[in-house]
Amino acid sequence: MWTLLSASRGRAAALAALITVGTVCAGDAVARTFPFGPRTRSVNDLGNQFVPYHAHLWDLLHGRSDGGLLLNWQSGYGTSFLPDLGTYLTSPFSVLVGLFPRDEIDLAVYVVTLAKMAAAGAAMTWLLTALHKGNGRRWAAGVLGASYALCGWSVVEATYNPMWLDGLVFFPLLCLVGEWARTGRRTLLGTLVVALAWIANFYTAYMATIGAALVLVVRLLLEESRSRERIRVLLRAVRTVLLGIGLAAPVLVPVFLGSRHAYPGWTKEFAPAGWTDVFARTLPATYSFFSPAVFVGGAALLAACALAFNRSVPPRERWTWTGLAVAVAVSLQWGPTHLVWHVFATPNGSPYRQTFVLAGIVVICAWTCLSRGWPGSRAVLGGGAVVTAIALGAVTSELVSVWAYLLFAAGLAAAVAGLLLAARGRLMALAAVLLTGALTGQAAATTAYADRERPARLDDYPAWGAAHSAREAAVRGADGWPEYRTDPGRERLTGNDPMLVGGQGAAYYSSHTPDVLTRTLAALGTGWTSHGRSLQSLDNPVTDAIFSVGARVRTAPGGSPQVLHEEAPPLVTVRPPAPEPRYGSDPFRNQELLLGARVYTSPVAGACPVGTGVFLWAPDYTGTARLGDAPPVDLRGGRPKRRATLTPLGTVTAPGTPVVYGSGAPREATVGCLDTAALTAAVAGLKATGAVRVDVSGSGVTAELPPGTTGTAVLAAPRIAGWSCEGRPADSYLGLVAVPLDGTRTTVHCSFRPPGLRAGSAVGLAALLAVTATVLAPAVSRRRRGLHTHATETSSTQH
Repeated sequence: MWTLLSASRGRAAALAALITVGTVCAGDAVARTFPFGPRTRSVNDLGNQFVPYHAHLWDLLHGRSDGGLLLNWQSGYGTSFLPDLGTYLTSPFSVLVGLFPRDEIDLAVYVVTLAKMAAAGAAMTWLLTALHKGNGRRWAAGVLGASYALCGWSVVEATYNPMWLDGLVFFPLLCLVGEWARTGRRTLLGTLVVALAWIANFYTAYMATIGAALVLVVRLLLEESRSRERIRVLLRAVRTVLLGIGLAAPVLVPVFLGSRHAYPGWTKEFAPAGWTDVFARTLPATYSFFSPAVFVGGAALLAACALAFNRSVPPRERWTWTGLAVAVAVSLQWGPTHLVWHVFATPNGSPYRQTFVLAGIVVICAWTCLSRGWPGSRAVLGGGAVVTAIALGAVTSELVSVWAYLLFAAGLAAAVAGLLLAARGRLMALAAVLLTGALTGQAAATTAYADRERPARLDDYPAWGAAHSAREAAVRGADGWPEYRTDPGRERLTGNDPMLVGGQGAAYYSSHTPDVLTRTLAALGTGWTSHGRSLQSLDNPVTDAIFSVGARVRTAPGGSPQVLHEEAPPLVTVRPPAPEPRYGSDPFRNQELLLGARVYTSPVAGACPVGTGVFLWAPDYTGTARLGDAPPVDLRGGRPKRRATLTPLGTVTAPGTPVVYGSGAPREATVGCLDTAALTAAVAGLKATGAVRVDVSGSGVTAELPPGTTGTAVLAAPRIAGWSCEGRPADSYLGLVAVPLDGTRTTVHCSFRPPGLRAGSAVGLAALLAVTATVLAPAVSRRRRGLHTHATETSSTQH
């Protein structure tokens, strides 16, 4: 490590990392955002997914999770974990969370984010100095590397989608793989880099691979070599990429199939952003989710635009790199190429997730301009004119403000002064300060601006605090898994509370939320957000009995968590021999079908009988409802984006107590009256006929049943793809895992293997053998040549 840092390239890479971390922290501190102030940074998917997933990873690393790498027992009543692992947690940086206390999980994720951004800056610096040595100017490569790591896409969008940052890290590394293919070096290392990139985050790795391929093509076009040699290089590069992806197949194939089995999310047609908004996003301190955040700092943008005017760079090189940057920028705006960048499907949310590739190519253009010699006045003025034209093109955009233009002007002035001083070879220290300051000032301001804008535009979630600790302690104190489940509560901290604070509940939010899980829980009355991919807990005694929830945490606003204990059947119960029923449209009737008993009655004259529990089903209603004078309950409906859950309103204590709505009665609403005595009897029956012992592991369940049991054994877990029982694919009973019983079996064993794991492992093994053969072949060939030469020399001596 010391040898690496003592080299000028190593020092430049370290400079990039240092500038990146210092700038991000400064921007967060100015905005008083966590961990430098009271403002939360956990907005949208960061708080709703990434923090809880990393908390679950912490539990896995410390042996505290319910489940393993294949099966997550904590979320969605039992879900496949390998697709989630491969989507959110397989970055090599993720394991850093294990070094922090669990109640500092927000800080751990912040440090992981900083580490990724720092690594991206260092990697880009290493790439730049590999493309052009730039002797005497490598400190500038460090500044440009930091410009890439601090691009608008990084500090505005990817900072709360940390998995995207792996693409930021691996784009320059994949470009290095292309360089190694071009020179016929480091085949094994290149293959491993590709594999690691695709394992870390296949989505951005796909985009980074396309970008690296474009960079390699430009490098080959600029070479004085024959077409045959260029084709040979491309074939080497393709072989490296395919072998690397093959090595990643044990993760990639389950992730791909997990997406295929997921509940369909939100889809929309691509609509390109207006060009005034595109130009605006090159400026500092702008924010938008639906335009490409290509800001790279005044110095990098100026140098990139000056490339076309810099006569120190050969014309062919100038125009080829400039043409690539323009072509990639246009490809972001054109529908067919937009689909190519996004694996042929317009993504939910931001349609410009490939912007980091454009930012990287702009920075490469900037280094191409600087590496051959500091640009003179003509080039600087020409580049400044182009940058000014871009800024003027953004005047009519609603995304820019006076502050954005002031920051832009100050950064451009500092960058122009720095480049002109450097070109004259005088006051190099001042030139370095001006160029670095142009970046850090603008990037810190952009970071602070985004920190302030995000909570105003997106859902936000508090960092771990007293409420989290209290909820975790309540769940831990009530936990009885696998004898019964403990649900952390309907009152959500995030969409993934079971992973964040513990327990084994229904709540689950993922890109891989299984279709069968959503449809099964929807039939029972669950609510959702995110178009059906963020499922909510059902605070309902009937579904608690169905899913063996024996403890439930309830937390009133501003109050302490309270644990409600109930009798619960075992995790495996038995239904008597009968044809399998089918769900209808009434969640109350559907719950009874799955429970196997009638427990609800309908209101009489608009009111439920005294002593019954009142439950409201109004999936599209947004407003409040209450039972008589009881406190109101909020419902948030509006399909397909949101769906209000089947909601408890309380127990009737006086005849004729009505349901009162706060904002007008919903168009479609059903009230169910729960007979608690009937439910108690149903639970007792399920306990009497259910499993006498259940053993649960991270890959399956084994249940011991009473002798002579017939009918259907039902595991209180969704019948997602991958379950098999007694050596054959598991049956389904109203969406749950089921096994037919004929009275001869006293033990039932069901195991889970994520779809695609076997096929992916086979592909990975084949790729490993191919890589081994590729590495060993040259050594074997050299050995054979050596033996042949030795034999020839021996024969000559004998003669």
